[in-house]
Amino acid sequence: MAVRLRLKRTGRRNRPFYRIGAFHQTRRRDGAPIEDLGWYDPIVKDRAKSFELNEERARYWLSVGAKPSETVRSMLKLRGVV
Repeated sequence: MAVRLRLKRTGRRNRPFYRIGAFHQTRRRDGAPIEDLGWYDPIVKDRAKSFELNEERARYWLSVGAKPSETVRSMLKLRGVV
């Protein structure tokens, strides 16, 4: 089973909000995740407060072979997970 760590868009029009999750690779963008790992709010100016991440579970998914998307990879680098 190929797993990706990526974003799921929620929120309303012109006010995006994303959930970070572990998804099966063939699921649609806004489909059901295997597990929710956190959230990302791109409107918040302070980069440190713009997202929250369960680092322990993210490390677990990376250890079993999950591949992060480009955006999630940059978030993982900011928190020192990757």
